[in-house]
Amino acid sequence: MKIEDLLSEKYIVLHLEMSTKSQVIDKMLSIVADHPGVRDHEKLRQDVLKREKEMSTGIGKQIALPHAKTDAVSDPVLALATLKTEINFESIDNEPVQLIFLLATPEEMLAEHLKLLSRITRMAGREDVRDRLMQVTSRQDVLDLFKEEEKDFPQI
Repeated sequence: MKIEDLLSEKYIVLHLEMSTKSQVIDKMLSIVADHPGVRDHEKLRQDVLKREKEMSTGIGKQIALPHAKTDAVSDPVLALATLKTEINFESIDNEPVQLIFLLATPEEMLAEHLKLLSRITRMAGREDVRDRLMQVTSRQDVLDLFKEEEKDFPQI
């Protein structure tokens, strides 16, 4: 499963103007509200927030990856947003974030969930990819970037 297979223009928002972690998570959830894989939006919200309470999903290198394994989705759901200005996300490296991925997968897809988290982390963790994501001017540019980057990336 590739990022480019899960992400579409509809679930990408560029240069969001948000100032708090809770605003960002709420916005990310609203972006996927009408995703065909979302069965129960309120349950998805609860599960993402529950996971966030356990430990911040600010994974470092200016990236936040709120996520959940949940029966609120029937298929993997992925959204991406860039922020106009950095915000505090209580990241593990204590640095603010500017790049947000939201990932939700069905509970029975644990292996795929972990592989997708790893794939996003490894790819977006590269400084050149992050820089390019922050400079894109269209949602199609984001999709093109992942398509290009995943050409040589092993399929999961």
